[in-house]
Amino acid sequence: MPTVTLIVISITVVMNIVIVVGDILQVKFVVANSREVGVPDRWLPTLAVLKGVGAAGLVVGVAGPPVIGILAAFGLSLFYLGALFAHVRVRVFHSIAFPALFFAFALGSLALLLATPEAGAASICEQFSIRCAKTIQRG
Repeated sequence: MPTVTLIVISITVVMNIVIVVGDILQVKFVVANSREVGVPDRWLPTLAVLKGVGAAGLVVGVAGPPVIGILAAFGLSLFYLGALFAHVRVRVFHSIAFPALFFAFALGSLALLLATPEAGAASICEQFSIRCAKTIQRG
């Protein structure tokens, strides 16, 4: 796997672990930000689990079946896209940089994983014995 892919995924994993800890410990700025965008405090542990599973999936995807990492990156991308929508919905823009940064790294991880020959679309098709379209070329 290319070095840049490993670096971006590593940063994404560390960022998510840090915010998972913040959610679990209910750190003041995390709780304040969540409340400001309308997320109840009782949701924080569940959101922490989702982010933690995403981070773990990225690690598994690097160490094992790449499709796990791709699915994890996709899930984290959707999660943080939802966070961005939550900020926009209630017009809280002063803290939107945080979910935007998390979204960018999750999406970057997804794009880099898909672009990696051993983890890309052709490889996924082979892993699941799916007949791939001729437009998908091995790298």
